[in-house]
This record gives sequence, structure tokens and C-alpha cells, in this order.
Amino acid sequence: MAENKGIISMINGPVIRGRNMRAFRMREMVMVGKDRLIGEVISIDGDKATIQVYEETEGLKIGEEIISTGRPLSLRLGPGIIGSIFDGIERPLDAINRMSPGYLPKGIGLISIDEEKEWEVSLLVSTGQKLGPGQVFGQVQETGSVMHRLMVPPGISGTVVSVVPDGRYDLNQVLVVLRDDNGREVPLKMMQEWPVRTPRPVMKRKPIDRPLITGQRILDMFFPIAKGGTAAIPGGFGTGKTMTQHQLAKWSDADIIVYVGCGERGNEMTEVLEDFPALIDPRTKRSLMERTVLIANTSNMPVAAREASIYTGITLAEYYRDMGYHVAIMADSTSRWAEALREISGRLEEMPAEEGYPAYLPTRLAEFYERAGMVETLNGQEGSVTIIGAVSPPGGDFSEPVTQNTKRFVGAFLALDRRLAHARHFPAINWLSSYSGYMDRLADWYKENAASDVVDLRAQALRLLHEETKLLEIVKLVGEDVLPDDQRLILEIARLLKNGFMSQNAYHSEDTYVPLSKQYLMLKTISHLYSRAYKAVRKGIPISRIRDDKLFDRILRMKYTIPNDDLSGFDGINREIDRFYDELDAVYA
Repeated sequence: MAENKGIISMINGPVIRGRNMRAFRMREMVMVGKDRLIGEVISIDGDKATIQVYEETEGLKIGEEIISTGRPLSLRLGPGIIGSIFDGIERPLDAINRMSPGYLPKGIGLISIDEEKEWEVSLLVSTGQKLGPGQVFGQVQETGSVMHRLMVPPGISGTVVSVVPDGRYDLNQVLVVLRDDNGREVPLKMMQEWPVRTPRPVMKRKPIDRPLITGQRILDMFFPIAKGGTAAIPGGFGTGKTMTQHQLAKWSDADIIVYVGCGERGNEMTEVLEDFPALIDPRTKRSLMERTVLIANTSNMPVAAREASIYTGITLAEYYRDMGYHVAIMADSTSRWAEALREISGRLEEMPAEEGYPAYLPTRLAEFYERAGMVETLNGQEGSVTIIGAVSPPGGDFSEPVTQNTKRFVGAFLALDRRLAHARHFPAINWLSSYSGYMDRLADWYKENAASDVVDLRAQALRLLHEETKLLEIVKLVGEDVLPDDQRLILEIARLLKNGFMSQNAYHSEDTYVPLSKQYLMLKTISHLYSRAYKAVRKGIPISRIRDDKLFDRILRMKYTIPNDDLSGFDGINREIDRFYDELDAVYA
């Protein structure tokens, strides 16, 4: 074993160098020092190698051993993931807290999901059956909301030679034995391992053709995120990035949510831990934690583990995608992950690029976002991974490298605006600088599942909002009174769109989540109001008579006054609009 042990020759925070490392491999997981700290080989030069350590290196000494494990940094995948909270390398924080209350100890090893817990297993195969990679051989009811499908690991196939009866087993129990083409017997367990930096294979990628329904009006109607797509939510401090991601995690129609708190404040992850178990999933009527995985690598945790945390998150997401689930992963925030890259790069003495970030920052961002997609899995199921990454540009400057490079690789860009946030307009998504590249591909879905005219209503609303922006520049110079009445009407309708439709109250029971049918009727009602009011303007009726405070206020408050489960109130509002303008037309006939 002497050739599989290196010697520490340099220590620089989470980066160490070792000698006698010729037998080690790139990306191999190693155990460092007497405390057996977990590390990963990131460069090799002759018999020297550089390692990043995923734990605190305080107390580590020159001359201590580096021990090979012979395998890459990998995750253990099996029942017990859903509903758990892990650190950046999939170590369960609740188990760590029981071992060492209040802090992360060093040298606890790569503990993972509970291997001793027994699960009720139903086997779905019989002897003589041929199985290929990704095929399902059994299932476990992991939570009330998630059926965990036990799959043959990628790269393994063969004929079933033995199967255990249905019953309760732990993760290390051999459930099925295959005989491969070479005559070797391959045991299958509930648990499998997968390297975090390697994308899991699929049969083929499929075109994106449906949205991720979020219940947030400005997203679903104006800037949709596609299932299997990518989105970035950039914004300065206090603009609501985390709150927006919380809303998406709570209410989006993904089957599984993976929430990665990457370098964020501990109190924000505490809020997630307190909120999610108490929330009821609108689809299953069960606790939201029954379909959620949390990965917490807060700002006071080891920096190298922060760099690994988003790979941990995306690997877990791909694992459940392979079962045929639609998974959404929230990365909050990729800027903190990029800062971890920058810190480690600096300690490696690499040549810095723009603003000190490493030159490979765009490549790493691209590798992460490219792991999203709608796919046909190895077992023929349809699954998807949707990636929604928050970006925290310093000072809200969207020209900085992380925001600009992220913008190159995502399909939806949801720019948060500090002025809107200060005005208490949430979500503070700026409709002028945001965009979704998915609308053309999703148009047919919206026409079939929402209404035939929904795309036209969206285009009309965005046109009015852009017109309002131009008009406000004139108003600042000469005042609103000098505008002709048709332009003053645009300002009034734009206010309704902004305050009555695009602004949404996350703490109001009827407004925190809005079904697509209600979103459409709200937009349709505002469009109907504009149509009738515009006809009145064209007849020469003064804007002071056209704008009825009582009517406009009722439309402004319809998001609160009309329940999500009873939309009949929209008929009453539209009749009131018609009645008011019919009477007005009669007066000015």
C-alpha cells in the first residue's frame, strides 16, 4: 500500500499539495491527514499533486499522510434522500448534529444516507428476465408523495438469476443478482454510487414543449420557464432572489425539488427548514418536504464544499429524473459558488481573468446549466431537470462576469430591480430587462391548455408596458396633463397591469399561488377593460369620465377578492365593465 500513500508538502487553506502521488488519479477522492479529511485530487504533476479539501484544515501538518480511496468523489443514491438536508458533499446534517451538536466536526468521513434503516421493498422482476441499464427492478414508497424506483445502474446489464421476496431490507441487502454476458454475477442493491462531476446518461434528449407552472403570474404569463429549461434570477442585495426561489420551490409543478443553499446566510436556510415542513403541497395535499431535498452549504462552511455543492445537487436531480420524475433544482446562489472557484483558483496561483475569476468560469457555468433538459431515460420514461440559478452581482451590476456568462447559457433571464423592491413591488422582476427564450416553443401548449388568445394577450400587455415606459419619460418633463387621452389611458392600464397583475403577495392565501386559469382571466379582464375604454376614447369621451375609480379599484383588487377555486366573479366584473361603458356611450351618443 506504500505506493497509494502520499505525503503532505504544502497547506494553503483548503488547498494542499502532496508528494509521492504518482499512483493517484485526477478527480480521485482521498483521505487527508490523521483526521482523514475528505479531499479530491484536482491536478497531478509527476509525483506531485494538488488536492482541495472539503473540510476545515486547521491543525493539519506537513508530513501527514494522504490516503487513496481508488474512486472519484461520488454520491450514494437510494431511498432516504427525499426530505433530508445535506451539506455540500451529501453528508446528512441531522445525523452530524446528533454526533456533534452545534457544529461540523472534522474527520467524520463520507457518511451519507442511512444504510441501516429498513425499507419496505416490492420487487418487480423474476428469474430469467433480462435487464438493461436504467431498468426498474423494484420500488420503495420513500415518502407519501414519492415512489422511489430502484434502477439497474448505468453500464450494467444481464439476466436475473435470483430475486429476494418482497419485504423489509436495508440499503446494503442484495435484492437481485444478474449474470452478465461474461458469466459474472452482479449484485443489485437499493443503493448505487455515482461520481458528482459526471452527468448521468440518458437515452436521448427531447425537445422542450411545456412550461414549468409556478403559480407566479409574471412568470407563467410573461416570462415562462420551460420544464427541462434553465433560468437565472439576478439581483442585488434585498431584491428578493431568495424569496422568489422559495416561491418557485414551494409552488412549481415539478415532482421533486432540490434546493441548494450555496454560500448563503444560515438564517435563510433556517427559514426554509422552518417553512417547508409546514407548507402543504397544492397537488398532493401533503407536506412539501415529502418531495424536497435540501443541500445547505452556508457561508460559514468550508469553501471547497461550496464548490462541490451544486454538483451534488444536480446529481441528485438527475437520479430522480432517471426514475421518470420532473425535477427542479434551485441554486442559491451561483455567485457564491463562483466566488468559491475564485478563492480556490487564487490559492492554486492560477492566472486570474476578469475581476479575478478563473479563466474557466464560463466553462464551469456551461457544464452546470447544460445538465438541464427534457429527456427519455434509459428505461424509456420521460423525465426532466429544470435549473433555476440565482445570481448575486455585487452592487446589482449586471455587467460583472458571473451575470454576463450566465446570461449566455440560460433560456430565461429574470432580472430583479432594486427600485421595484424598494417600492414593495414583488416579485421585483423588471419587465424591460427580463426575457424568456421559451415563449415561441411553448405557444402551442398555452393555446391548447390555457386559451387560444393567451399569447396575443401577453403580447398586448407587454406592448402597453413598453409604451408606458416611453410615456413616463415625457411625463417627467412636461407632466401627464399634456398627453392625449389615448396615451393617458395607456398609463392607467399599465398601472393596473403592474399593481393588479404583476405584483403578487407571497403572504396572502389567495395570491401566493395562482392557477393558470385565474391568471388568464385576470389578464383577459384587464384587456377587456382596455378595449372598452379605448373605444370610448376614440369617441371623444374625456379620460376623466372613462376612468371610474370604483371600477378600476375592483379590477385592481380582483386577485384578492376572487377565490382561486371559484372564478365566477370574473363574469360579474366583465358585466360591470360592459354596463359602465354602455351607459357612458349612451350619454355621449
